[in-house]
Amino acid sequence: MAPVVLALLASCQFGVALVVTQFALRHAPPAAGARISILASAALLAAVALVAALVAPAGASVGIADWRGAAVFAAVGLVFPVAVTRLTFEANRRLGPNLAGALGNLAPLFAVLGALLLLAQVPSPSQAAGLAAIAAGIAAISLARGIDRAWPLAAAFLPLAAAAIRGLIQPVTQWGLAFWPSPLAAASIGYAVSAVVVLATVRAPRPSGLALAWFAGVGLCNGGAVLTLYAALAAGPVALVAPLVATYPLVTLAVARLLPGRVALPPAARAGIAATVAGVMLLLAG
Repeated sequence: MAPVVLALLASCQFGVALVVTQFALRHAPPAAGARISILASAALLAAVALVAALVAPAGASVGIADWRGAAVFAAVGLVFPVAVTRLTFEANRRLGPNLAGALGNLAPLFAVLGALLLLAQVPSPSQAAGLAAIAAGIAAISLARGIDRAWPLAAAFLPLAAAAIRGLIQPVTQWGLAFWPSPLAAASIGYAVSAVVVLATVRAPRPSGLALAWFAGVGLCNGGAVLTLYAALAAGPVALVAPLVATYPLVTLAVARLLPGRVALPPAARAGIAATVAGVMLLLAG
């Protein structure tokens, strides 16, 4: 049950982060927001790692350090979340959020394929069916409001590339955890590298105090989500963890329904919710 609970907790944090992002973007452009949120995540994880090292017995907080694991975690940090953030923002600009979200939520398919090739993890028939149902359900939710403009076919590469990175970093991180079994080390090293990359490549105007506060909140949610995701990967197979984490749009939808100005759910969104829930049940049964 541990990987299931951890994966669903990561999903909840990712879902809340998306809602907070909607408010944060009212106060700063995406590039500035990405810079703030990634730095906030890195600071959070560095602080957690420092506290864990100080209060825990020697070696207990981050396990036995291994350079191979550290190298894998650093390599992940070069592309996640920096590249994913930039690709996602550009995909939203060129395709709109609905289509970009539908294509971007194919990440579990890439994760399971990567786990098959890299770790020889073969999903059971029930898990495969659950994965397909979750992917279809989340796509239906994302597309429920329709596509409001034409888009060039080449632009579809953007969310697909983001999905591929989000998916493939999961089996790669699990591979790194085999060398250094510490989710905290994986998350803190990865985000430290991402922070260096974003400082070197992203230029943005000085943000307002409100922008700092909102995007710092996004960073705290995402940092906690990634740490929890890696803990789930340390405890269970990718075929179980990746699809459960990908249900975060359900959390975003649920939180948004609690806010003022909510609108009725279209039939396609309701069907998507039903398919996603059925997929989760199939996944757990497998």
